[in-house]
Amino acid sequence: MAISKIDTSSITFDDKILSTGTTAQRPSNPANGQIYYNTTTGRLEAYNTVGGWVNSDESGRRYAVDFLVLAGGGASGGINYYGGGGGAGGLRTSYGSTSGGGSSAESSLSMTLGITYNITIGAGGAGDGTSAGSDGGDSSIAGSGITTITSIGGGKGAYTSTYAGNGGCGGGGTGDQAAALAYGASGTSGQGYDGGDGDLSGYATAYAGGGGGGTASVGESTVTASGTGGDGGDALSVSITGSAVYYGAGGGAAGGYYGTGTEGTGGTGWTGNNNSGDGGSAGDSHPAGSSGVVILRMLTTDYTGTTTGSPTVTTDGDYTVLKYTSSGSYTA
Repeated sequence: MAISKIDTSSITFDDKILSTGTTAQRPSNPANGQIYYNTTTGRLEAYNTVGGWVNSDESGRRYAVDFLVLAGGGASGGINYYGGGGGAGGLRTSYGSTSGGGSSAESSLSMTLGITYNITIGAGGAGDGTSAGSDGGDSSIAGSGITTITSIGGGKGAYTSTYAGNGGCGGGGTGDQAAALAYGASGTSGQGYDGGDGDLSGYATAYAGGGGGGTASVGESTVTASGTGGDGGDALSVSITGSAVYYGAGGGAAGGYYGTGTEGTGGTGWTGNNNSGDGGSAGDSHPAGSSGVVILRMLTTDYTGTTTGSPTVTTDGDYTVLKYTSSGSYTA
C-alpha cells in the first residue's frame, strides 16, 4: 500500500530536536546538535557551538583548533666581554592556562572546512659572536575567516655601538662604555618579557651584559656585586603535544672579566636551528638564535590529513597534533 505524503504544517516539533523557518527565524538560543530546516535556503542545517549553523552537507562547517606559535629567537651581542643575551621569540598559545609574557591563554582558532591556512616559521637571528647579531623572524598562522596569529621575533642583544632589540622578548643590554647601550630592550605584551640591563655601575670595571628576555620571565641584569653577566629569562612550559615542553628561553650575557650568564631555565643548551625559539647566548659561545615552531592540535575526527611543509604528525588520545618546523600549510 502506498504511503501518503505527510502534511507537517499542523505538527508541533520539539525545538530541541527539529524546527523549521526562515534564516531570520532561527532559534535564538539553540542547543548543540539541534537540527533546523531553513526555508530561506531550502537546506537542512545543524547547530554546533564552534561553527554555529552549518549545512548538513558540511560545507562551511567550522571546528576548534588549539595553537602554539613561537617566533625565532634573537642573536646575542657577541660572546666576548660585554655582549647582551638574545631575547627569545615571542610565544602565543591557546592551550593550557598561560601564554607568553604571563598573559592568559588565548581562544582556540575556529577553522573552516576546505580553507587552507598558511604556516610561517621564523628563523633564528644570525650571529657569529664577533659582531652585532640580528633579531629573530616572526612566525604566524594566516587564512580566511581568522585573525592572523603572529608572534614577533626575539630582539638581538646589545653590542658595542648596537642597541638591544625590542621583540617578542627583548634583548639584553651591553656592558660596554656607553651608558645608553646598557639598557635592556622591551618584550611584547602577551608574548614575552624584557631583556636585562648591562653593567651601569662602572663600565671600565665589569663590562658585563644583561640576559635576554624569556617567554616566562625577564632577563637578569648584570650582577653588579661580582660583575657577572645576567642569566637569560626562563622558557614557558606548554603541553600542547601531550607532554610538557619548554619554549623560548632567553640567552645568557657575557661577563666581561668575570663570570658569564647562562641561558634561562628550559633552554636547549644549543641555540641554532632547533626550533626552540631560544635567544642566542653571549656567555656560552652560541650566539645565534633558534628558529621558531608552530603547533596545531585538533580532534582526530576533524583532522583532514591535507598538509604541506611536512609537519610531524602525532596523536594524543582523541587528538591529532601537527608540529611545523618549516613553513607550510594545513587545509581544514
